[in-house]
Amino acid sequence: MKAIFKKYLLNFKNPSGTSRGILRTKETWFLFLEEEGKWGIGECGLFRGLSFDDVPEYEQKCTWVAENIELGEAKLIEQLRDFPSIQFGLEQAFLSIRSNNPFHLFESAFLNDQKPISINGLVWMGDKEFMHQQIENKLKDGFSCIKMKIGAIDFDTEIALLKSIRERYTKDEIELRVDANGAFSAEEALSKLEILSKLDLHSIEQPIKQGQWKEMQNLCAATPLPIALDEELIGIVDVTKKQELIQTIQPQYIILKPSLVGGFSGSNEWIASAENNKIRWWVTSALESNIGLNAIAQWTATLNNKMPQGLGTGALFTNNVKSPLEVKKGSLFYSKNKEWNTNLIDDLCI
Repeated sequence: MKAIFKKYLLNFKNPSGTSRGILRTKETWFLFLEEEGKWGIGECGLFRGLSFDDVPEYEQKCTWVAENIELGEAKLIEQLRDFPSIQFGLEQAFLSIRSNNPFHLFESAFLNDQKPISINGLVWMGDKEFMHQQIENKLKDGFSCIKMKIGAIDFDTEIALLKSIRERYTKDEIELRVDANGAFSAEEALSKLEILSKLDLHSIEQPIKQGQWKEMQNLCAATPLPIALDEELIGIVDVTKKQELIQTIQPQYIILKPSLVGGFSGSNEWIASAENNKIRWWVTSALESNIGLNAIAQWTATLNNKMPQGLGTGALFTNNVKSPLEVKKGSLFYSKNKEWNTNLIDDLCI
């Protein structure tokens, strides 16, 4: 078996704002496998500034994997516990090369019968007019669940935006989720959550920065608004430590980003820990190209989670790999009328 890695830079159609700054490009790495005329592909969705494996030796580790691919999937993944995005790319690539179709990784009604996955519409941070326009566009596109990034502009402005939505739509008409990306201080978080809770929100993701277990535990116990852990899961690779975090903090939800938490295997460990403690969860992509998004969506479809998932990021880039993935009426479909653009993949593989 041969393996090669290729770096690829995704370009945002519009600069996208988060509490960590403005995103204009997104680096990713594709892993190609070839054996006896068959090929497979996986995406290592490195997220600079957020990924646990955003380290100087990342490319060196990719080279090591390619040179040692004959060790096989299980042994390699065990050696990659500190490189969750490479773990995820490796899982995808081996599923891909074993399949009769390199893009068909998990059999489900989503893949075979165009059964949709309900998703949230993502609204990026910006000035009031920009954010309001995004919200209007999402509603016109048929989304009944909207996720809004908060924490980068004035809090009062964000509250006014949320109030304006609630004045038009009840919680039964539009489910509103907010994502703070750790923007609140531990001291101010509870008072801000009390203000937000009056707006009939579904939940808030990561209100304070990760790593503050005691503060997050106290917040989850006292919160008037359900809390979903997101960044908190990043960097915890031992299954016992995962169980300890869940049992200590006792959040209302956790959010799984396979690129950041060790792929399917790492995500499944988190799901088991959450369900054992009666904690709900959903899956979110982490700005992967359509290669990684396809893998996440197909896996998610097998889990039968009825909540809206965070899988609507495929249309963000100007140079994404064209795929059958299609968003319409607030859902993600695998269209039988669209094909993969293998020309781009062939170019990358050269």
